[in-house]
Amino acid sequence: MRYASREDAGRRVARAATHLREVHDPVVLALPRGGIPVARELALALDAPLDVLVVRKLGVPWHPELAMGAIAEGDFRVLNEDVVRAGRIGADAIESVERRERTELARRAQMLRAGAARVDLSGRTAVIVDDGMATGATAAVACTAARAAGATRVVVAVPVASPEAARRVAPVADEVLCPWIPRDTNSVGAAYDDFHQLGDDEAVRLLHDPRV
Repeated sequence: MRYASREDAGRRVARAATHLREVHDPVVLALPRGGIPVARELALALDAPLDVLVVRKLGVPWHPELAMGAIAEGDFRVLNEDVVRAGRIGADAIESVERRERTELARRAQMLRAGAARVDLSGRTAVIVDDGMATGATAAVACTAARAAGATRVVVAVPVASPEAARRVAPVADEVLCPWIPRDTNSVGAAYDDFHQLGDDEAVRLLHDPRV
């Protein structure tokens, strides 16, 4: 299985999520930036509001693409303890990376919402969407943040995930929807024909599309 684009992936996730139409008052939460096109398609299918839940990966200092953890709005953090132990990464190094990423998280949240308030999650089902999960760290911290914001049910919906990521997220989500969990996943991008880097302008345009 491969996806032509994030929009194609979002439509396929929506077909696997038809039962969520029966859920009372769902909110679709995109993990920026790559999750926004996927989440937009799901929000359209569910006729649900679309918002972002801003998260940032905490990359290993000497290998930034490798996640040693993640942070989310509301001062939430999860660590990938296996990576931290294997890399012998000290607390000072983790805190240094986190400070830098907190600054970028705040900037990105303000830019993406364009001054709008966060959608209230109190008593609602939060459907957290990304374009895929490699380690599951960002989705896991997003689940924690959504519950703290008042969500009574948390669903993670992604087009592709590694077995490790699916196992990591399962204990912190009420449901994990993923049409494709290949055993030999090397990267999320490998699941897509078009996996271009979304710019801020494209992300804002998709997020505030009046059709959602």
